[in-house]
Amino acid sequence: MASTAPPILPISNSQTVPSAAPSSVESQTPIATPAFRAFINQISETVRNGLSQRRPWAELADRSALSKPESISDASVRIRKNYSYFKVNYLTVATAIVGFSLVTHPFSLVFLLCLLASWLFLYLFRPSDQPIVILGRTFSDRETLGCLILFSIFVIFLTDVGSVLVSAMMVGVALICAHGAFRAPEDLFLDEQEPAATGFLSFLGGAASSTAPAVIAARG
Repeated sequence: MASTAPPILPISNSQTVPSAAPSSVESQTPIATPAFRAFINQISETVRNGLSQRRPWAELADRSALSKPESISDASVRIRKNYSYFKVNYLTVATAIVGFSLVTHPFSLVFLLCLLASWLFLYLFRPSDQPIVILGRTFSDRETLGCLILFSIFVIFLTDVGSVLVSAMMVGVALICAHGAFRAPEDLFLDEQEPAATGFLSFLGGAASSTAPAVIAARG
């Protein structure tokens, strides 16, 4: 008597093909990338280091040290010495003036924030494997850069942003020069060997050099 073969049962393969969900996890938004977080941390650290080198504000506002300069050359020497000593305080005051001007001009502030956000999220910290697609059209990096340059020209020169920034910086420079010219620096302990770029002066160079690898990694 011939034995019948047992029926074959279907077996499900547990090792299925991975879905496309991980790709959505890997494609993080620019604000969530490690490069952007490193950029923000570097800026915060640079600002803290700069502010830690500021002079006492009471020393800056010492009315007993104010006197009229004897000549233009004396005023220029005073400005140079006072700026070398109070540079962080001066740049803090100038930054506060620019910030106050932008707050009092909300439309200019919105335009400037949109411009900065566009450069950060659409170019600097956008991964190269995530092209910009608008209405079904894919924009290359060169086209994105060109659009951002045109947008920057429009915001700075064709709106009030440029005039607000220039006016605020002129007011800040005028106040710094006036204080530096009338503040007698004889009681200041100046360090002639102090490097030319310290405090806030090294912000652009230090922050740019430190965050350049992060930007390259985000663009890679």
